[in-house]
Amino acid sequence: MGPASMPEKSELEQGSEGEMESYHSLLQAGEQLESTLQQVTVPVSMKEVGGYIEKQVAYLSGGRGEDSSVIITLPECSAFTDIPEEALSKVLTYLALIPRTRQPGVKFIIILDRRLDTWASIKTALARIAASFPGNLHLVLVLRPTSFFQRTVTDIGFRFSQEDFMLKMPVVMLSSVTDLLHYIDENQLTSEFGGTLDYCHSDWIVLRTAIESFAVTVKDIAQMLQAFGTELAEAELPDDGSAIECLLKSHTDKYRKLKEAIRSVSKEGRHLLASLETSGKEEDCHWDVKLDWETVQRLLAQLRDMESAFDGFFEKHHLKLLQYLQLLKYEQSFRELESCLGRLLAQERDVSGSPDTVAQAEQALRDLESLDSHAQEVMARAQIVILHGHQLAASHHYAMALIVQRCNELRHHCDTLSAALKAKQARLAHTHQLLLCLGQAQAWCDDGAYLLANQLVDRFQSKEGAQASLRDIEKFLEGAPSMLSSGLDLLVMEYEAIITPQLQAQMGKTFEKHGAVQQMIQNRQACLRKLADKHVRPVQLVAPRPENPPRSKSPLFSPKHGDGLKFTFDLSLPGKRTSRKSPNSRKIEVMHDYHENRSCVSYSLEGEDSPHLLKRHVMRELIETERIYVEEMLSVLLGYRAEMDNPSLSGLLPPLLRSKKDILFGNMPEIYNFHSRVFLQDLEGCLETPEGVGACFLERKESLQMYECYCQNKPRSEALWRQFSDCDFFQECQKKLEHKLRLDSYLLKPVQRLTKYQLLLKELLKYSAGCEGTSDLEGALAAMLDLLKSVNDSMHQIAITGYEGELCDLGRVLMQGSFSVWISHKRGPTRMKELARFKPMQRHLFLYERALLFCKRREESAEGGDKAPCYSFKHCLKMTAVGITENVKGDVKKFEIWYSGREEVYVIQAPTVEVKMTWLNELRRILTNQQKLLKDEAYQHGQLMEPMQLSPPLPESKQQRASVSSEDTESGRSSPDPQPRSHQHQLNRRSWPGAPHSVDLCEGLEECWSAGLDHANLSDTEEGVLTQPSPGRYRALADCPRNGPDSISIRCGDIIQLQHGNGQGLWLVKNLSWRQEGLVPSASLHLVLGGSSQGSSSRLGGPGNLKARKLSSP
Repeated sequence: MGPASMPEKSELEQGSEGEMESYHSLLQAGEQLESTLQQVTVPVSMKEVGGYIEKQVAYLSGGRGEDSSVIITLPECSAFTDIPEEALSKVLTYLALIPRTRQPGVKFIIILDRRLDTWASIKTALARIAASFPGNLHLVLVLRPTSFFQRTVTDIGFRFSQEDFMLKMPVVMLSSVTDLLHYIDENQLTSEFGGTLDYCHSDWIVLRTAIESFAVTVKDIAQMLQAFGTELAEAELPDDGSAIECLLKSHTDKYRKLKEAIRSVSKEGRHLLASLETSGKEEDCHWDVKLDWETVQRLLAQLRDMESAFDGFFEKHHLKLLQYLQLLKYEQSFRELESCLGRLLAQERDVSGSPDTVAQAEQALRDLESLDSHAQEVMARAQIVILHGHQLAASHHYAMALIVQRCNELRHHCDTLSAALKAKQARLAHTHQLLLCLGQAQAWCDDGAYLLANQLVDRFQSKEGAQASLRDIEKFLEGAPSMLSSGLDLLVMEYEAIITPQLQAQMGKTFEKHGAVQQMIQNRQACLRKLADKHVRPVQLVAPRPENPPRSKSPLFSPKHGDGLKFTFDLSLPGKRTSRKSPNSRKIEVMHDYHENRSCVSYSLEGEDSPHLLKRHVMRELIETERIYVEEMLSVLLGYRAEMDNPSLSGLLPPLLRSKKDILFGNMPEIYNFHSRVFLQDLEGCLETPEGVGACFLERKESLQMYECYCQNKPRSEALWRQFSDCDFFQECQKKLEHKLRLDSYLLKPVQRLTKYQLLLKELLKYSAGCEGTSDLEGALAAMLDLLKSVNDSMHQIAITGYEGELCDLGRVLMQGSFSVWISHKRGPTRMKELARFKPMQRHLFLYERALLFCKRREESAEGGDKAPCYSFKHCLKMTAVGITENVKGDVKKFEIWYSGREEVYVIQAPTVEVKMTWLNELRRILTNQQKLLKDEAYQHGQLMEPMQLSPPLPESKQQRASVSSEDTESGRSSPDPQPRSHQHQLNRRSWPGAPHSVDLCEGLEECWSAGLDHANLSDTEEGVLTQPSPGRYRALADCPRNGPDSISIRCGDIIQLQHGNGQGLWLVKNLSWRQEGLVPSASLHLVLGGSSQGSSSRLGGPGNLKARKLSSP
């Protein structure tokens, strides 16, 4: 049953009865407050008439006339006639309603002050009052004008109109203020009418505004409390614990806001009450002040009652939600533990209770012990849940009965599991004991047979020998297992509860074997007794020759191997630290996390402003962490790597791991030897002279390249560690070393150390500005950063798949990165046109010393669920046949890489211009080094004087050239370098012989650096002699259009090979640039080779002046 089951719902309904009672109390308190508000509030608010009240069109002074009539004063107002009828009506209604709400049926007296006015104004005012006043008008007292003329007019006009006014309201025309005192006491009149009543109109407005605002706020609070109470009462409880927690948080937040609002309005009411109390204590206080005080007091009391009712309701509702959440969590814990206990019970049933061998019994006991350990943990958790359930029940939880039931169920499950485990353990222990007894019995039988077989016949020839043999047998019989003497039937009865058919058969075989051995022993004893009882005449017996070595036992009786084997590991810790440890000590523990916490060698900068001292601190940290690093590597190599060869631990080492020591640890021994024997001593020598540490790093820069090999092996090492990390061998080694961290943390130390060097070098450089050795420190930092980059590049390199050759043959990886690539094939069977205008391919480029690899990046799922990059090999360009064009029209981030004389053109778009320039600089450096290398080779082979002559080509072979071009590929402009080439420069370019793979040359480029040949600067002193062309390779110096079906077209710059002439003025020519073959007239051939007009032949390699243009001989 879940938390929404029927029993729980009934419990929940019972728990909700008290909550609903509180809810009804809240509603009743709200209704009472609403009724009070209706009684004390005025339908017309101050906001509606505030402007006219402030102008004192009319006001309540607080005075009273006869019969406690309320006095409303209409003072002199020059703009009275301009006040709209509706506004005047609202003002009079507002002023009349204030006392009527407190004292229904009250009468009113209006004092109309018109001493400075006219009869017309008085008449109009009386008419408007008669039409607009809503209350019981007892008397209208009019102070007539004081001027003689207006008073006379008023008297006359009032005499004629008196009857009209008297029919509507009683009007008394007064001549002066003195007459007013005949109708109203002096203490009920304000000072302007000669009275003593203290009245301040602005204070009255402020007070009325505060009272009305307080009433409105109380009304809003009451409505919010009722609305929130209704929301709580009607809210449906979700079945999800997180939803209930969100609901609790939301309700609590709203409750706190409401409580804050109640506190605020209560504070406002108390402040208002205090103000009214201060005014009420005065002797001449107004009657309405006391009424206002009573109103505010009443509202505050009812607000407190409603707050109290709401607090009670919310407390019960909140408690219900909390208990419901507790029940949900308890039910969830119960379900989880019930499931765990069920699985453990199933696992207990899966443990075999009837093993057939001792090994099986011991394994079953180990499994059961592990299961029991897990079960104890689960049952301990169950006990905690049971205790929690009792606590909930003791706190009067509404679902107490259900919680107690769950506690009993859990207790029953725990008791069942515990009993099953104990029964299975007893059964297995009994079975194990029986199997051990059977094994001992069989071993005793084997030993008896071995004893009889090893008694030599020559000992039987004497009485003493026979007696000695009898004593041996009797001594052996004394050690017989007790179970053999009890018999099979008694043994079956003793182990009846655990005996299976297999065990019964094994017991039968054991006793059968015992019977046979017993019979053999008895026969031997009888024979030996006969020999011992009578004198035996010396007789030379012919017995089989005894074996010189004793008869070896079966493997059951083989002696154990000696455990005195020793092994050594040739690693030493330098310096004084080695002498502190005994030679046999293997426990080496160095726990310093210098990567994250430098507390072991930390230094304080407070009060130390000297850069020299700061450098010394950094230097000490570098040396101390280097020592720790060396010690940690030694502990790993001795405590793990060497232990893999230890015979005593071979049983704990998985067989698949024994031959993979070099994969797991990589070249850590090589790194350790370098640091312990070389680098640590170098750094210690720089302790007093930190400026020399830069030279130390630069001197050992090549040796530090060994980290690249270690990092390349790291993925394989991590995969191997993940596969075997839980094996007993590593746990035993860690226990011996008393390491707190596992092996994988120490295998990460070399990678961490490599990154630590550059951080320390940066600190040294920061405190070495302008000091000696700064340039070396900068070089060392650059070298370490380059090493980190190289390691990073090599880590990417190991993810390349699909390359058939050996990546190491391509040299060191120099750069790698992702680019957009367009490819254009302009010749051959895979001809493609202007592919650069279509969507580019995303390729990851790897630049090696001898090649450029194009790969496609993919993301593959690695172990642990992480994504690891993988690079599928797509294409390889040999650097001997590569050329580059630095600028491509239309995009400053693009450049070209062309191959085999622009047969293949790769347009590369870098992510930024900086990345493009970095790659171009590296490509240019490679090509320049290539040019120098070929130049040196040309010098060595004596080809400097004939730089354009190549070795005779192989059939169908091609010659490659690598070029660097700075011209725009679409505009065809030449290199931006305007300076003419010197003769020495031309000589240098010609000295770079091409690689014998291709003769394809760059089209449309007027100037380039070439890894092949240069074809300019023919000697000006050579005389032009028109010579008959001879077979060989040439470069075309002019175009030759096709002029027949068997002819071919030749363009300027094409490489052609003259085959032979046909004697009819035609030559068979092969255009190697376009792979075409056809006939060309001799006259056209002279034009193509430049031999007719310039006085110099275009032959590339012939004698004399034909030599400069020829590429090779036929």
